[in-house]
Amino acid sequence: MKKVFLTLVILVSTLAFSQSKENRKERMDSEKMAELHVKKMTLDLDLTEKQQKEIKPIFLEQAKKREAKRNELKMRKEKGEKLSSDERFEMKNKALDNQIEMKSKLKNILTPAQMEKWENNKKKRSNKAKKHAKRIKSDKDEK
Repeated sequence: MKKVFLTLVILVSTLAFSQSKENRKERMDSEKMAELHVKKMTLDLDLTEKQQKEIKPIFLEQAKKREAKRNELKMRKEKGEKLSSDERFEMKNKALDNQIEMKSKLKNILTPAQMEKWENNKKKRSNKAKKHAKRIKSDKDEK
């Protein structure tokens, strides 16, 4: 009886933790992502109500662009298509243009002190992402 019970417990726990990959990677919609981003910025930079209202549409637009690009790349990957070097260059060029546009919009909304803090936080996030990417790459190389 103990063996049957133990087997059932193991089976149920295995089924409970084995989700499909798609369920685990479910993404938030653009509206929710923008809302969370504004709230995080409000906490970090102590934004006023006016600043929050001005920034939210910018982040919403950015989130929609990112989601559309992600879907486009996902479709290409499913078809087995790879980006040419010219397409990669164009994609990176557009991404940098978007970053420049975003920075100029934020400069018009944030105070100089808030802008400085935002840029410092951005550098920290970038460094953290680079370290994470190196760790993942070294983990893959070891396997």
